Amino acid sequence: MIRFLVRAGIFLGSAAVGLLVASLLVDQMSISATSFLIVVVIFAALQSVLAPFLAKTTARNAPALLGAAGLLSTFLALMITTVVSDGLSISGASSWLVASLIVWLVTMLATLLLPWLLVKAGVERARQRRADR
Repeated sequence: MIRFLVRAGIFLGSAAVGLLVASLLVDQMSISATSFLIVVVIFAALQSVLAPFLAKTTARNAPALLGAAGLLSTFLALMITTVVSDGLSISGASSWLVASLIVWLVTMLATLLLPWLLVKAGVERARQRRADR
């Protein structure tokens, strides 16, 4: 159960970082400050369902497109989030493409780096506790 909660936290954190970075870099993308948390939860939930589904579908039907499954699931999750929530808006075709690419890249990097940072912080705390004894 703890492992599930840690993974969920990392997934939500990486989604938050990805959406925040994209909203800062893409002029025609905005996230309402009051609904940021709701947008992150909706996006992360959609992404967690769409990514495995699209990966499995493309692996079975079009293996050459397997690498694009993550990018496509990010695009779809962004699209559905804008429809379901008033807190996220993206306008213009190029903004949709760039926002999807940025969110996908940053989320991927954050998913890789956040566990490492958490482990490093945990090790530092353990060392500090030992030194305090």
